[in-house]
Amino acid sequence: MRAYQTLTVETQGRIAVVTFRRADQLNAMNRLMQGEITEAFEALSVDEGVGAIVVTGEGRGFMAGADIKEYAAQTGPEFDTFQAAGMRMYAAIENNAKPVISAVNGFALGGGMELVLCCDIVIANQFAKLGLPEIKLGLIPGGGGTQRSVAKLGRNRANFLLMTGAIVPASEFVHAGLVNEIVDVDRLMPRALELAGMIAAEPAAAIEGLKTLTAHAVSGDLAAGLAMERDILGGLYRGEIGQRRVREFAERSTAKVKKAGP
Repeated sequence: MRAYQTLTVETQGRIAVVTFRRADQLNAMNRLMQGEITEAFEALSVDEGVGAIVVTGEGRGFMAGADIKEYAAQTGPEFDTFQAAGMRMYAAIENNAKPVISAVNGFALGGGMELVLCCDIVIANQFAKLGLPEIKLGLIPGGGGTQRSVAKLGRNRANFLLMTGAIVPASEFVHAGLVNEIVDVDRLMPRALELAGMIAAEPAAAIEGLKTLTAHAVSGDLAAGLAMERDILGGLYRGEIGQRRVREFAERSTAKVKKAGP
């Protein structure tokens, strides 16, 4: 993995940790950072040595949206290029072959919240806040925020965030299902790494299959989803790992019954 200017990628066993490194800008995303995020996540997606990814920010911010100074200076064509590149970046996270866990350590606003919406599991500390405040600039989210917020939060909750630009404590998203857990500041990364380790220890094909299926389920096409589920399960069952684990479980169960006696 090459060295980046705006982020770092570190591996701990089968876990990759991506950390945004523009703390003086609350990790606001400029064009360089956008490209580096895309490159890093696309590389991790095909890295067989990685089983799970944790993404977090340096300092007080997870990601405070786009770098407004650079954003404001863009020409029309530059803006269009930036938005198109953003779609590729978010897809590199959402469609990554590996589960992505976001450890939200501070503000996740605008593009930062859009990035969180692309992740598979979300852990946040008690001071983290999320929001889609683009309306305050007379704009709307352009990285999928209008669509993913509805899919993950429901239309009315999404409308509230989008139309008011409210910045909301992460704890309020637990009941809505976007945030899985709120933890103390000093427990954020240990908990994220613990979850990543649990996931990375499981068979990669099964984890990738689960990610594919739950992503498809959001579309609402139940019949197609059930067919995909059947096909993926059949392949896993016939595979070496599935056969071995099922057989071992059956053998343990039989041994317990014999030990218990009549």
